[in-house]
Amino acid sequence: MSGFTRDTKYYGDRLVYEPLESKWSRYHANHCGCGQDWLTAHAIPAGFTVLRRGRTGYYGLVGPGLTEGVNEEELTTNALWEAVTGTPGTQHWYETVHVVCRSEELEAARKAENERIYGPRRERAAKAKKEPATAQLKYLASLVEKVGKEQFDAEFIKAVKGTDIKSRAPPGTDHHGREAADEGGGPQADRRFGRPLSAI
Repeated sequence: MSGFTRDTKYYGDRLVYEPLESKWSRYHANHCGCGQDWLTAHAIPAGFTVLRRGRTGYYGLVGPGLTEGVNEEELTTNALWEAVTGTPGTQHWYETVHVVCRSEELEAARKAENERIYGPRRERAAKAKKEPATAQLKYLASLVEKVGKEQFDAEFIKAVKGTDIKSRAPPGTDHHGREAADEGGGPQADRRFGRPLSAI
């Protein structure tokens, strides 16, 4: 999320401001345009400190005029704006503080809800790793039934053209796709000569 927050799990008892990276990058590009990173080039040198939010990749900022020496009933981002853009902040409305409750009951409920939503997905992903081709084989089998073997063979030949995969030989042909010779010595036995024996 973005905004002022109190979260004892990540920040202890400190009030922090969690910035939305895309928003502040846009502010910086539109009003400063120095080409540098807004956080390392402006916010930190101006006295703001980064507090990492565990391993989530998110973070909070603390510093004078933003979370320190301020009235929590009148919070704005004017101090950060001025540090990042180089122009005075003009925010005239006040922001609220989002307080994250970390009671044992709520944490347990949150974990249970997370498991309800993501548990089945994790199980399916784990099963797919053990049986990676199952879904693909089912799809191919259903595709053959729908389009017919002849059309499937024709599309398969197109798909594997230029690869090391051998094409499926249609019924009555050899692995090169040529009409198979009659092993019983019938009129097809001399296909290698280009005409049937009966024509000699």
